[in-house]
Amino acid sequence: VVLDRDGTIIVERDYLSNPLQIEFLPGAVRGLRLLLEMGLGLVVVTNQSAVGRGFFDEAQLDLVHRQLRELLKAEGVQLEGIYFCPHTPEDGCSCRKPNPGLIERAANELDFDLQASFVIGDKPADIEMGRQVKATTFLVRTGYGAEFVGDLTVNPDYVADDLWVAAQRIQRIVGASG
Repeated sequence: VVLDRDGTIIVERDYLSNPLQIEFLPGAVRGLRLLLEMGLGLVVVTNQSAVGRGFFDEAQLDLVHRQLRELLKAEGVQLEGIYFCPHTPEDGCSCRKPNPGLIERAANELDFDLQASFVIGDKPADIEMGRQVKATTFLVRTGYGAEFVGDLTVNPDYVADDLWVAAQRIQRIVGASG
């Protein structure tokens, strides 16, 4: 399961640089635990243009990600990896969502089938990235997601209120195909 970070797992904060400001969204930890119970791996793929904009450096972002991992670990949740794009939209890189560079790198390094994966996020870029690699996509209504529900240009496979509801739907999908 490939997950967006801000607005999907944790509360959206403008350019989060303070590890102490990490706050889980309602249902997020419960949903992550359910996904793990199904035997699915969890990978975070996130755009972090604040680094490219010079708001803070990769060392500060690493502190945020270490704190996120620690908080999740305390809740019994282990991430397989966190992949981030430090570039700005103007950089035109291949790793910034909706481009598939990061998810392809994660699949290559962690050895998973992109077409058999699920992508969960709160923005059109998350859904488009997932669609490009033929993954099953979920738009969550948390974060910015509610703004895009019903937007015909976004076109996720599923819409869910939050990560917990998305995990329950994935459980039904996996159960039906397994």
